[in-house]
Amino acid sequence: MEHRKLVLPEFLNDQGYLFGGNLLKWVDESAYITASLDFPGNRLVTVSLSEVNFKNPIHPGELLCFDVQLVRRGNTSATYSIEVIGEKLADTKAPLFVTKITFVNVAPDGQPMALSLSADEVAGK
Repeated sequence: MEHRKLVLPEFLNDQGYLFGGNLLKWVDESAYITASLDFPGNRLVTVSLSEVNFKNPIHPGELLCFDVQLVRRGNTSATYSIEVIGEKLADTKAPLFVTKITFVNVAPDGQPMALSLSADEVAGK
């Protein structure tokens, strides 16, 4: 699933580039939206990101595309890969940021519990 975000001035650090914390927030948010649509009715919480390496500065005015793909479904968890691509200003077709993020389904007491059926499984796909 793809999500997009425009890098506005209020998202910049004091050097004039995208503040890394905003990028991480958007990565978590876009992955959570995808996971909650893939596994409706589950109580999903973020438990990990595989790595966080900021290798490319992201400029104001950039249009970011967050490409979120399910790569692993466990008994209680789901892991997604995320590629962040600059669609407007980036001088490269390569992703500007890449990570994997894992969500766990939790019971009301916070303990892991089995994921219920995914939207595709419910639809018979």
